[in-house]
Amino acid sequence: MTTRTAVVTGASRGFGRAIATALVAEGMAVLGIARGKQDLGAVRAELGGAFTPLTGDATDETLARNVIHEHRPDLLVLNAGAVPHMAPVHQQTWETFSLNWHTDTRHVFHWTRAALLEPMAPGGVVVSMSSGAAIGGSPLSGGYASANAAIRYLRSYATDEAARAALDLRFVTVLPQLTPTAGVGAAGVAGYAARQGVDLDTFVANMPSVLTPEQVAKAVVQLAGDPDSASEYQVSGAGLTPLG
Repeated sequence: MTTRTAVVTGASRGFGRAIATALVAEGMAVLGIARGKQDLGAVRAELGGAFTPLTGDATDETLARNVIHEHRPDLLVLNAGAVPHMAPVHQQTWETFSLNWHTDTRHVFHWTRAALLEPMAPGGVVVSMSSGAAIGGSPLSGGYASANAAIRYLRSYATDEAARAALDLRFVTVLPQLTPTAGVGAAGVAGYAARQGVDLDTFVANMPSVLTPEQVAKAVVQLAGDPDSASEYQVSGAGLTPLG
C-alpha cells in the first residue's frame, strides 16, 4: 500500500468494518463514517487510535465535501448502503423500490463529485462498492440492481472527468456476489431461499462459494495498492475476476 489516509463509509459493520480493519492492519489512518455512534465506538475500541469514528449520514453532500476538503484522503472506499426491501416488484411501492437509489447511488454520487471538485490528493484511489446484482439483476429487491448499476456508470464518468482535468485519480468498482455473511446479502439470501421453498442452510450449501467480509477487505486492499488494476471486478469466495 502506498496510500496513507483512508475514508471508509459504512464502516461500522459488515464489509465496511472488515475493510477498515484491513486498512489499519496495513498501517493506514482510517476515518470511518456511519450513522451508528455505538457501533462506530465498538470499531474504535477494537482498532485503536488509527481508526477515527465520524457519526454522520454518508448521503449528506456537505459531509462529503467537508471530509474530502479537510482530510484529503489517499483512499476513499464508498461502501455505505441500505438493506433493500425484499419483495417481488408488484408488492413494492415506489418508496420501497427506490430506496437504494436514495442511499447507495446518492452517496456514491456525492462522494465521487466531491473527490473531483475538491479534489482528492493526487494519486488518490476511489473504490466504490456495487453489487453482482448490477449484472444479473435481483427480482426480489426492487431498484437495488439498477441503483448499483448506476454506481458502475458513475465510476466510468468519474474516470473520464479525472483524466480530462489531469487530476491523477483512479476509480475502481467492486461487485461482491450475494453472501449470507453481510447485512444486505443476508437479507437477499433469506428472501431467495424462501422464494425457492428451501431452508436457509440448504440454500447456502448450494451456493458455489461463500464470500466473507474479510475476503472483500483483502480485495479492496489489493486493488487500492495496484496502480495497474482494471476498473471493475467481481469478487466471490473464489477471488477477484476483472470485468470488461
